[in-house]
Amino acid sequence: MSNLPSQARVVIIGGGAVGVSALYHLAMAGWTDAVLLEKNELTAGSTWHAAGNVPTFSSSWSIMNMQRYSASLYRELGAQVDYPMNYHVTGSIRLGHSNERLQEFKRVVGMGRYQGMDLDILSPDQIKSKYPFVETHDLIGALHDPHDGDIDPAQLTQALAKGARDLGARIFRFCAAIGARRENNEWIVSTPDGDIRCEYVVNAAGYYAREVGKWFGREVPMMVMSHQYMLFEEIPELAAWSKEAGHKLPLLRDVDSSYYLRQEKTGMNLGPYERNCKAHWLTPEDPMPEDFSFQLFPDDLERLEWYLNDAVERVPILGTAGLSRMINGPIPYTPDGNPLIGPMPGVPNAFEACVFTFGICQAGGAGKVLAEWLTEGQTEWDMWSCDPRRFTRFASDQDYCIAKGMEVYGHEYAMHFPKHAWPAGRNRKLSPIHDRIAALGAQFKSYNGWERANWYAKSGDDTSEQSTQTWNRAGPWQKRIEEECLAVRDAAGILDLPGFSRYRLQGEGARDWLLGLITGKVPKPGRIGLAYFADDKGRIVTEMSVMALEENLFFLTTAATAQWHDFAWLQKHLPKDASFTLDDVTDNLACQILSGPQSRAILAEVTDADLSKPWLTHLSCQIAGRRLQLVRVSFVGELGWELHTEMDDTATVFDAVWAAGGKHGLKPFGMEALDSLRIEKGYRAWKGDLSTDYTMLQGGLERFVDWAKPDFKGKAALAREKQQGVTKRFVTLAVEAGECDAPYMSTLWRDGQLVGETTSGNWGYRVGKSVALGMLRSDLAVPGTELEVEIFGDRFKAVVQPDRPLWDPENERLRA
Repeated sequence: MSNLPSQARVVIIGGGAVGVSALYHLAMAGWTDAVLLEKNELTAGSTWHAAGNVPTFSSSWSIMNMQRYSASLYRELGAQVDYPMNYHVTGSIRLGHSNERLQEFKRVVGMGRYQGMDLDILSPDQIKSKYPFVETHDLIGALHDPHDGDIDPAQLTQALAKGARDLGARIFRFCAAIGARRENNEWIVSTPDGDIRCEYVVNAAGYYAREVGKWFGREVPMMVMSHQYMLFEEIPELAAWSKEAGHKLPLLRDVDSSYYLRQEKTGMNLGPYERNCKAHWLTPEDPMPEDFSFQLFPDDLERLEWYLNDAVERVPILGTAGLSRMINGPIPYTPDGNPLIGPMPGVPNAFEACVFTFGICQAGGAGKVLAEWLTEGQTEWDMWSCDPRRFTRFASDQDYCIAKGMEVYGHEYAMHFPKHAWPAGRNRKLSPIHDRIAALGAQFKSYNGWERANWYAKSGDDTSEQSTQTWNRAGPWQKRIEEECLAVRDAAGILDLPGFSRYRLQGEGARDWLLGLITGKVPKPGRIGLAYFADDKGRIVTEMSVMALEENLFFLTTAATAQWHDFAWLQKHLPKDASFTLDDVTDNLACQILSGPQSRAILAEVTDADLSKPWLTHLSCQIAGRRLQLVRVSFVGELGWELHTEMDDTATVFDAVWAAGGKHGLKPFGMEALDSLRIEKGYRAWKGDLSTDYTMLQGGLERFVDWAKPDFKGKAALAREKQQGVTKRFVTLAVEAGECDAPYMSTLWRDGQLVGETTSGNWGYRVGKSVALGMLRSDLAVPGTELEVEIFGDRFKAVVQPDRPLWDPENERLRA
């Protein structure tokens, strides 16, 4: 007879490394009334055939945090839970064939240093000293990570399981979850041995996560790849070297050729990520089986031939070894390759910890993050890179998931250059004037599926994908972006901006509710203002524009990518007996930005609206017989308006404005120019400058905090912080940069000490200098303070600027 409980606080579905880590961390946090269900034995999914590599490397700040935590946890876990584990900290070497790759490595070294990891760059001779069997004649250098290594995935999972059980959590093997339903504000998870009623449920089902998600009405954005690696027999030369050295070789990654090579006892393990990759379980002819526990796909060695030959040329002793075994198993992929950790979109008290491409190295950190989501409702690190709500409905389309998953897999080690746009899965959402701006030379990039113009090319400009393979500011786009910025400065520019996330808040009590949720004031009817939402720790959750049409009728506008995230935040705080309504109206409305000193003259030709109304006001009007809301704001810092229209009216309004603007010097501009223009004004960008990594006070946003209000979310924490002293502060820096501007999370130095980090950087074409926004130790956040900013390994002088915009510091042009 089963001893399955009828009730638990949390039920986790899936017994791989991630699900068990989540259980362990919940138990560590005191939530021991937690149950994990596994339909087979623990590790039966991707965990059992995983290679078990544990890198800390990542170009993502949050994922590096997560992987760093995992590595640290694993080093102590065996002793903590009294379970034997094979964890080899061998270090790793990532080979660099190009200057661009070395730039990427140098940036990661800086990020790692900030997180307390001593990564370093090796010369070809130093590579040879650590890995004597490698050919280095065509290499420029390498990244050395002394913390890298490999672990036995089964032992890791069992150690986490023992730790969870010892604390009181329960694991039920060979007990499949077969369904879930909502009843009386609780979840009921069904199994063949009975139902479990619980408060929270977690989908940690690995490559079965999409099937489990359907029980909740959720289409999980994922697909499944076939990943192969090859195990080789003993290599006598390697065995002799390893015996004499007393340790294994570092794990070798040739990231430009796209494979890793690891010493496996006295043999080797070669794992390619091949461009000619293969997806599985895509069609009715290739359906996902009900159970694939401890199973593999047939070998497909032909796909790996090029990679094997390349590896043999790189490490010739590999060519002397016989192939002992092929492993070919399923690995899940999201459209961007990052896992899903956090609230299940649109589903109460349901969470996801699934679709891990690198589940072993991320399992420890993922368990920590998931446990924080459940027990505290928030995480220590801003984890937007893994938040399930970063994908909206369009990303659940299976064709899209397959195209993006295969693209990510085939470019697993690719560099993510700032001007590059990945080509797979494009044109999911098109503006009504997409064809018009394409004809003007628009070079597009996807934002939450919406195609937006990044910059506008002219005849003869190099618009090839190859041209974007650089970290440098210079490129065929540079002159065009400058022209766009100067057109906005001197005449006028128009930006088509489809996909703004918009919510309609309407009804009695709406104003009072909003007032208690945001840190500042709610604008009066006819006005618009920025509103900031803080969590209980006073950290920045999000920023929205609040447009008040009536006393209790508002439109809230936020970033395109924030659509599900911000709507969930608002819904979470709605009173149960609310007399007002909140609706997502994103798909109904469009926006164009018209800015520049000639923008008023252009509008005067197409509308009889009162264009003298001041900054931060709005009014209803008509252009070409179509109704729109004309909003006197400008993210570029010039005289300007946002033109908010019904989707079907966009083209008519654009055509009228474009025709009128010709004689006034109107030009189109794109997102790259917008970013340059906004950074000169010190305007913050979401999930860069604005994130839960920082509080409102650290972010320099106290002017948006109304201390006179009796209460608002985060007020107590912010009051404590103000009394105790703010440890770091937002600053604008003028940087004497070289060929590159400061990317996100570039380190700030003062007298050889780490004193802060950048949150964004770009070239300011109006001010003629490189500009960075960042967070700096409070005592140094004084105008005139000289620092150094580390940009791709080199340090450049930076000077703290006064706390006001670099461009038009008194906002005279903006208010004109």
